[in-house]
Amino acid sequence: MIARLAELTWEQAAEAARAGAIALVPVGATEAHGPHLPLATDVILSEELARRAGEALAAKGRASVIAPSFAYAVTEYAAPFGGTVSISVETATALVTDVCLGLQRQGFSVCLVNSHLEPAHVATLRAACARVVERGGRPVAFPDNTERRWARTLTDEFKRGACHAGRYETSLLLAARPDLVGASRATLPPVEIDLARAMRGGVKDFVEAGAARAYFGDPASATVEEGDAVYALLVAMVLATVDETLG
Repeated sequence: MIARLAELTWEQAAEAARAGAIALVPVGATEAHGPHLPLATDVILSEELARRAGEALAAKGRASVIAPSFAYAVTEYAAPFGGTVSISVETATALVTDVCLGLQRQGFSVCLVNSHLEPAHVATLRAACARVVERGGRPVAFPDNTERRWARTLTDEFKRGACHAGRYETSLLLAARPDLVGASRATLPPVEIDLARAMRGGVKDFVEAGAARAYFGDPASATVEEGDAVYALLVAMVLATVDETLG
């Protein structure tokens, strides 16, 4: 089992850092994910990916710990829906930067494990990684599944850009926390709208993009098997990025 940093004593944390542990930092948001998934979906997916990636790292002889998650982020597109909490670009960038630097000062290498794909949010993570280095820190690993080389390995729904709370994310949550997937997902009709293209076209939120219930894609077709298969692809992405960035 991969240790959670916040559950360690300070002595255990110091020993983990001395042993060269990588701090895997789950990154998500608190935002609407259709009528069938919880507001914490992105956080839960990132925590599960961090756990699986940590186990894969351990199998390669590399130690890791799972740091406390980022549960708030830039999430303006889901703003019309209940429970969604967005923070500013400036706050998000500064927070991620400071936490990464703080973990590095404690002796950890850092890898951000992100599942929230709103473009402005992804941009804050890239900016934070750059700012860490500008402020004298070490490079931060950021496996980014919106990069073409990783996106093209993922599911058809993901590549079509219709994957917010659809088959892609619902499958991942079924594989991680099936108890949190609402039964209503079985009766939801597909919403086949290319969200990524709609964003590039200037829509301001999910409603304007055509998702009146805050989901895109086909959640009814989600399966545990697809979720496990996607996690395997995402773990490979994390491990490759760790090797490239942290050596």
